[in-house]
Amino acid sequence: MTSNGILRCLLYIGALTALAKPLGEYMARVYEGHAPGLERLIGPLERVVYRLCGVKAGEEMTWQRYSYAMLAFNGVGLLVVYLLQRLQLHLPLNPMRLGAVSPDSAFNTAVSFASNTNWQGYGGETTMSYLTQMLGLTVQNFVSAATGMAILVALIRGFARKQAETIGNFWVDLTRTTLYILLPLSAVLALFLVSQGVVQTFRPSAQATLLQPAKDSKGGIVNEQTIALGPAASQVAIKQLGTNGGGFFNVNSSHPFENPTPLSNFLEMLAINLIGAALCCTFGRMTGDARQGWALFGAMTIIFASLLALCVVMEQKGNPALAKLGVNQAATELQPGGNMEGKEARFGVVDSAIWATATTAASNGSVNSMHDSFTPLGGFVPLVMILLGEIVYGGVGSGLYGMILFVVVAVFLAGLMVGRTPEYLGKKVEAYEMKMASIGILVPAALVLLGTALAVVTAAGRTGPANPGPHGFSEILYAFASAGNNNGSAFAGLSANTFFYNTSLGVTMFFARYWIAIPVLAMAGSLARKKLVPASGGTLPTHTPLFVFFLIAVILLVGALTFFPALALGPVVEHLMLAAR
Repeated sequence: MTSNGILRCLLYIGALTALAKPLGEYMARVYEGHAPGLERLIGPLERVVYRLCGVKAGEEMTWQRYSYAMLAFNGVGLLVVYLLQRLQLHLPLNPMRLGAVSPDSAFNTAVSFASNTNWQGYGGETTMSYLTQMLGLTVQNFVSAATGMAILVALIRGFARKQAETIGNFWVDLTRTTLYILLPLSAVLALFLVSQGVVQTFRPSAQATLLQPAKDSKGGIVNEQTIALGPAASQVAIKQLGTNGGGFFNVNSSHPFENPTPLSNFLEMLAINLIGAALCCTFGRMTGDARQGWALFGAMTIIFASLLALCVVMEQKGNPALAKLGVNQAATELQPGGNMEGKEARFGVVDSAIWATATTAASNGSVNSMHDSFTPLGGFVPLVMILLGEIVYGGVGSGLYGMILFVVVAVFLAGLMVGRTPEYLGKKVEAYEMKMASIGILVPAALVLLGTALAVVTAAGRTGPANPGPHGFSEILYAFASAGNNNGSAFAGLSANTFFYNTSLGVTMFFARYWIAIPVLAMAGSLARKKLVPASGGTLPTHTPLFVFFLIAVILLVGALTFFPALALGPVVEHLMLAAR
């Protein structure tokens, strides 16, 4: 790794760490009912929302009512997004007169954005009207992210309360998350992005005369180029902050109108993991022990930094096949070096590798380079990041509650080793909590492996990959890993806009989101009803470096036992084949 690469990686991790504490503490105050600096400005709007929706802000819910409210709200959102796509030809703000989206693609997209996955089997600028992008997709970017954060806050209350029957009010948590956290941050980021050249307009696509005529695929002369425009900056801001990842344009954040400069690139990369990292501090503050939050943040950062280093090194080494031909792939003052295939020259190898690792650490899925063009072990890193369960910073809310499921497993295993009932944050971890944690960890893994198996044994599934052999298998595995862990990125070599993939990936995204969310809320209800157990000499400290490394070992062990055979058939064997040529 070059010194420049090391500096950029350290700058990214350092900025993320520095911002985590102040933002985390602010979010904790929001969920405790105080929003310093914004309460006078947004408070009246919050109360209007409650009156219009008939919400009794002081009335709390059991975990069952909380779950029903969450499912009902997400179900309505899914239906609205589906209808907007099917009816967009007859609706306003469609200057290009784009037609209705096909039923299977509309279903896939509706599930994708409602579940915070943002998998896209379509080209945004050629498929979705401005109204669909704004009222359907951008709104879901806010509320699907807010849903994940609300579920996390309910779980935190489960740890913080004692002998309680309620875990909060879903409508209040959803509203406060949106008004006090997501909207202000998105407004600030959108203004920065506009200053860098990200477009924000209702004008239709522009026509530009080519300086030199070109030929189309049929041999015809082309004298004009259509330049897609639209209200992109507002969607880009929340797609990154809410770990949504859905691009306004087809090539996502490698498009110069979504991500034009190195500064916009850094701000967007930082936004991807900002809230997920800061929620660790929120967790520590709300549970009354800041050390617990920093321990989780430390475990996440160690995994992130280790896999980031691997990705950067493998991409900077370049393509072994080209090296054998005598091609100089070293970084110099005159060339970026390394594997530049599928990467933007304005970002280079290091920023592309940081983005790929960051977007798959979170359940974000946006890209500034094509993961399909990474080296086998370079592409191995984003795939592993997803397969670990999107828990390294992770999706806003969902990442941390996914990590807490692994914490429950870790303290249970540690308790078995020392022969005592495991405890975490003063709550006994018993059979019920282990069952819920097991469901949350195993269901996404099962969906990924079953979906991949179905795709490789059916003709409809095998027609999707653009490449044969191990790389084609990696494309399929990556798609179902992305859907099964609500990431949304793709290897970009898979033709996924077919009835088979739209339907199978849509079903995978739906169950992956809610078959984790419901067990987490059930665990929150169970923990809230328990008494606090005072710490004693036999209590396992869960804030120490020893527990952090034990937690990492549990995560890697579960991941290896579950997915190593599949990884061996894909990127691992591809790397060995490439090195042997």
